[in-house]
Amino acid sequence: MYVEAFKNNGIPYLRLVRNDRVTNKNGIKTSTKKVVLNIGPLSRFDDGQPDYVERLKKSFKAGTPFIPALLPYCDEKKSAETYRFAINECSPDCFGHPRIFSHLLMERILEELGLHTFFSSYKGFRKLQYDVYGFAKLLIFGRLLNPASKCATVLQNEDYFEPILTDFNPDNVYDTLDFIADNKDKIIRRINTNLVKKAHRSPEIIYYDVTNFYFEIEDPDEDILNEDGEMIEKGQRKMGVCKEERKLPIVQMGLFMDDEGIPIAIETFPGNTLDHLTLRPALKKNIDDLDFSRFIMIADRGICNYQNLLHVLDAGNGYIVSKSLLKSTKKEREWAYNDEDYLSVSDDYKYKSRIVKKDVKDENGNKRVIEEQVVVYWSRKFQTRAEQENKKFLDFLEKLQEHPENFRITAVQSKALRKFFKRECLNEDTGEILDSSKIKAFVDFDKVAEYRKSLGYYQIVTSELTMDAQEVIEKYHGLTQIEDQFRVMKGDLDTRPLYVRTPEHVTAHLLVCMIALILLRIIQKKMKDSGAVTTDPDAYWSSGLSAIRIQTALNKWKIDTLPGDLYRFMDADDPDLKRILDAFGISIPLKLYRRAELRRIKTGIKVFM
Repeated sequence: MYVEAFKNNGIPYLRLVRNDRVTNKNGIKTSTKKVVLNIGPLSRFDDGQPDYVERLKKSFKAGTPFIPALLPYCDEKKSAETYRFAINECSPDCFGHPRIFSHLLMERILEELGLHTFFSSYKGFRKLQYDVYGFAKLLIFGRLLNPASKCATVLQNEDYFEPILTDFNPDNVYDTLDFIADNKDKIIRRINTNLVKKAHRSPEIIYYDVTNFYFEIEDPDEDILNEDGEMIEKGQRKMGVCKEERKLPIVQMGLFMDDEGIPIAIETFPGNTLDHLTLRPALKKNIDDLDFSRFIMIADRGICNYQNLLHVLDAGNGYIVSKSLLKSTKKEREWAYNDEDYLSVSDDYKYKSRIVKKDVKDENGNKRVIEEQVVVYWSRKFQTRAEQENKKFLDFLEKLQEHPENFRITAVQSKALRKFFKRECLNEDTGEILDSSKIKAFVDFDKVAEYRKSLGYYQIVTSELTMDAQEVIEKYHGLTQIEDQFRVMKGDLDTRPLYVRTPEHVTAHLLVCMIALILLRIIQKKMKDSGAVTTDPDAYWSSGLSAIRIQTALNKWKIDTLPGDLYRFMDADDPDLKRILDAFGISIPLKLYRRAELRRIKTGIKVFM
């Protein structure tokens, strides 16, 4: 029996056939083909790697077919190997020591990103006496598989099937952090060059957002001043507005991400840096000189000031950013709330847009006139969610308006109320309420009414004057991708709290986390592209398989050593792990392995097609 490919109405199919000797009507023995099993269309099984049919035929002949339905038809007596080995009682071989094998997949991805040649060449150029690439791999693999401190990550060296480091000084991990920080821009450029060349990265959209990571220390860093009181170096770990509402020193990090959800670059800033002050320095240092064609930058309202947007325009690119309605002019709000010109998609959703001219100033203070499209939409779902999220506060405001004498205002309530205070009643230096018994007089209930009116509305501005308004809204919603990357970094990759101290080590740590995130996103994308996982067509985007499931599956891919130079895979039939292996064309037949066969597994991994 053998596997055969044939076409039916031009569509390739697979079937299992055998040749039988029969006697025809003339009494002559002839060979005839008999179909034993109709396997199905080739497209259902093809893993995307070259020569799939030939490899399938060989796997069937060897008794380890890629397609499980063929297994009952294999000639077991002819193909199956019998393994013989002995383990004596009291022998160390009685104890198994499974070690991680999935690092070979991650190592192949790093090679495709050009990091192997980068670290190797710089080690020779700088005459480094330690294995800088080995330490970098340990940091990256450890961050993705088992996040831990730098010292604990180095101790994970023996957890891998082939230890990554030999004869090493653990303290060199900190020298590696210095090296990564010194070469941050070159590393980012090397990764991007290879993604452009091999994965055809040419993003039409680049997302940007800012988050922060906290340190479990009591006091922020002090600025370093010279004898004249002039700043030489600004401290990095500063008190700022923590995204997780912790009263601890933080560091700000801006992240650029392409339209495939793969990070492009990061930039770090002192923790007290305002979000909108991060964009231009991050663009100049990381994006402006990269080999990209025109792109549209998408960011949230915290990044929206026209000095930033003009910088994007002057580089030949475009933007789509949200803009607060409450901070818009009275005429802009009146237009947004006016029912005229709205296109009603349903009773629960409507939108409209217009082209406006604006007088703005660039980063050099020069006056400019620009045109942009303003898109406003209202969503009942958005309104309901906003009302539910703010219900307690809105009920409080309503009761306050009716019976102000019943309330004593707490510090927390005071902070929430500040945006509704009348300017003449607010101490802007301290933010204190001058007389809490007269709180109703301090609150501008016209502002409260305006706030209630804005619920459900959203405003977006863009440089793309001819882009359909619905497309503008859809592209902006893709910003949720970058928010998900922050959740993965802070959760699954355990990026914070940060325990490193110096600015260089902070930068290196966050870059290591970014590279680990790139590996994760490449694995997710490979699985989606191969059809190994299903995605949600109604979602703005879908990773197919969550970060934690991938992390768990990669930790399960281990191998154990048996006597006689034989090796046995552990949990290679785990459903999630099998999805990953199938996506990368990694076949693990039911057998024991020898070392040479293990090496061929890595060389056969195809990361980019």
